[in-house]
Amino acid sequence: MLIKDAFAETAPAAAAPGFESMFFVLALFVVFYLMMIRPQMKRQKEQRKMISEIKAGDEVVVAGGLAGRVVRVTDQYLAVEIADGVEVKVQKQAVGQLLPKGTLKAL
Repeated sequence: MLIKDAFAETAPAAAAPGFESMFFVLALFVVFYLMMIRPQMKRQKEQRKMISEIKAGDEVVVAGGLAGRVVRVTDQYLAVEIADGVEVKVQKQAVGQLLPKGTLKAL
């Protein structure tokens, strides 16, 4: 009546995956590595080095935001003095930042 018959055109043959698509995937992986993976690995390496070098007397900030002075160091844990006579036991991995000497005196 008012609508004529619609005939679909034949679609062109799909191009076989070639060098262009492989190059794009490879380039995407390289960019992903340079922007995400490599900097994260560098930060992890610096964090492990910092944790391995912690000794008694260092001033640290733990992941929960507590700042204090390290009193004792064991294989897995630190005893951190957060106030006079108040010590907390935290895992070494919970240390977020190593403060310069004398930072806590200024507070």
